[in-house]
Amino acid sequence: MAKAYRQGAKGALLDEYEKAITELQQVIADISDNDLVTVVDTVTTDENCRSVQTILSHVVSSAYSYAIYILHYYGYQTVRPEKTFRTTVQAYTSDLREAFQFTETVFRDIKDSELEEFSQEKKIAARWGQVYDIEQMMEHAIVHILRHRRQIEKYKDIIRNTQLH
Repeated sequence: MAKAYRQGAKGALLDEYEKAITELQQVIADISDNDLVTVVDTVTTDENCRSVQTILSHVVSSAYSYAIYILHYYGYQTVRPEKTFRTTVQAYTSDLREAFQFTETVFRDIKDSELEEFSQEKKIAARWGQVYDIEQMMEHAIVHILRHRRQIEKYKDIIRNTQLH
């Protein structure tokens, strides 16, 4: 069966974002509830990177934030959901699916011609100091998922190697 692709540049961004989220869901599928909350990095100063749980909570929260930055760009005053710490991978899988569905809804009325903006005054200023147009924000969102998927793959290896010894 042929894969259905969304139309246009907007569709390509959503397809790639969905693919990144699906790949992350596949990577976390075999993580036990105990391994989910195991602190892997005891020396990091980044509270979002101590365990698979903290990474996933950060990823889900960020997924909503990217979409809400875009909503704010259009004048909507949507509040970001609070970061939530789940105790099961199934809960995170559901959260990731819901965050993507939220993003799809945000993109419903966006036209391909609105994705790129060359005027600095019309860019989205993120709280971390970077400025983006919609396309760049979504490219960042996609790579954010990929980077944390890689990090979780490394954490899984560390947890399994620790359990073997």
